[in-house]
Amino acid sequence: MKVLGIETSCDETAAAIVERDAAGRGRILANIVRSQLEEHAPFGGVVPELAARAHVSHLDGIIRKASADSGVPLAELDAIAATAGPGLIGGVLVGLTTAKALAAALGKPLIAVNHLEGHALTARLTNGVTFPYLLLLVSGGHSQFVLVRGVGRHERWGTTIDDALGEAFDKVAKLLGLGVPGGPAVEREARSGDPRRFRFPRPLLREARLDFSFSGLKTAVRLAAEEIAPLSAQDVADICASFEATVTEIVAHRAAAALARFRAELPQAEPRLVVAGGVAANRRIGDALREVAATAAAELIIPPPALCTDNGAMIAWAGAERLALGAVGGLAFAARPRWPLDTPDMAIDAA
Repeated sequence: MKVLGIETSCDETAAAIVERDAAGRGRILANIVRSQLEEHAPFGGVVPELAARAHVSHLDGIIRKASADSGVPLAELDAIAATAGPGLIGGVLVGLTTAKALAAALGKPLIAVNHLEGHALTARLTNGVTFPYLLLLVSGGHSQFVLVRGVGRHERWGTTIDDALGEAFDKVAKLLGLGVPGGPAVEREARSGDPRRFRFPRPLLREARLDFSFSGLKTAVRLAAEEIAPLSAQDVADICASFEATVTEIVAHRAAAALARFRAELPQAEPRLVVAGGVAANRRIGDALREVAATAAAELIIPPPALCTDNGAMIAWAGAERLALGAVGGLAFAARPRWPLDTPDMAIDAA
């Protein structure tokens, strides 16, 4: 089966065509992503209205390119999948409405995809991972531990109680005048910094729950910068290195606790930790998670960076997984600005 996936939940306009065979193996036939960094850079962050307008301007052309690059005419698709939430509601509406129009015009099933499930299932496309497995989702909008039992079967074990990790990276970068995207900018500066110069707080680290909190850490970074202002280039590098070391310790500590819980609650399952989201590309965090996984005798799976950030292939694959189960919704599905991954899944229940 061949499925078109459309992703417009934030500031990437993306479309992809993915093929899934009878054995459940996936192959990406085309994956087109257009970033909006230049449009939003002057504002220091994503402007929802500008993002929605850019999606309107470019989505049709990106879909045509995905079809051309894959060699699959739209009429030969088996289904149309689109992000229906969570995300910036204007952008989500653009993608979902376009998908509904295509599905109606072509007489194809429409599959509304939870953006977070797109991330959650990517490792099945890239690595053929079997259920169950533990997911660590770390992105600009989400920081969560999720037990993935199956398509539409997710248990959230921990989440952020304030800022997501990617958001914290972005805000630190903005505070220090490093531009966007914030995560790569902070990582670059950290390479030449001293990670021991500043001792930032590790919120919730002593608590047993698997939740995150990064708001206080962000405030501590701002206070440290104000105390030694004006900042030299080395000051900026040291702040970035100390911040990166702090969040790395927090994520590693939480991951070790989550893997211990996985072993305790699912003793018959092979322990696997899948990491998704843009922050998964951070090298220091990745190295720390490899050490955690090795210590826990668990397999660590991090999809390629292009498939960790927002893209159409993950939406197309989530759609293909649902199509294979017969979990296909209808054209009446409404866009959702919020859509927790552990929401009861009526489409799966019906299938």
